Amino acid sequence: MRTDSEIFIRANTSPMTPPHVPEIRLHLADEAHELWLKTEEELAEIGLPPPFWAFAWAGGQGLARYILDHPDIVAGKRVLDFATGSGLVAIAAKMAGAAKVVAADIDPWTETAVRLNAGLNAVEVDFTAADLIGGKVEADILLAGDVFYDSGFATAIVPWFEALSRQGITVLVGDPGRSYLPKDRLDFCAVYQVPVTRALEDSEVKKTTVWRFTV
Repeated sequence: MRTDSEIFIRANTSPMTPPHVPEIRLHLADEAHELWLKTEEELAEIGLPPPFWAFAWAGGQGLARYILDHPDIVAGKRVLDFATGSGLVAIAAKMAGAAKVVAADIDPWTETAVRLNAGLNAVEVDFTAADLIGGKVEADILLAGDVFYDSGFATAIVPWFEALSRQGITVLVGDPGRSYLPKDRLDFCAVYQVPVTRALEDSEVKKTTVWRFTV
């Protein structure tokens, strides 16, 4: 039996504002731990991936804050929000005046979450489920929040980000100190203290930095 993603998202989340980006409303989980357990124990048989889309992760909150505070970075430009999750950063880019925003994520449930969240904020965000790593992108700016949490994933995206930077695409990342952040390839942009969910992180506040990839 296939579960409708919109029904599930509406039943397991509530519209609320991320603490560091109160301008934006998202369908977020009230209790992170409970939803993760439900995913693992009750919904594995329908193939539901871990619901990254149900939480406002620190890297995304920091990057969204930076974009909203510096709208000139994206104003009038084509923006790709890579590994979008909830769509928080994509929505921030659109609110800041981006000409076109594409949210990208290979999790099929994310497409529904992005659509619902864009609707909450009355903005238009396109979506792609394509695996973009290593390929060309039609964008002026690539945004990526919280993507350096896994060694294999980081190994795949770092050379891609570098190649895009050499092509003249601005690559900005938001990161709360994940293990695989390639600091030697980054220029500092801003730092924030971002409130987070203790059930998902090791503290209630994460120091989150926005970086720009360099070549």
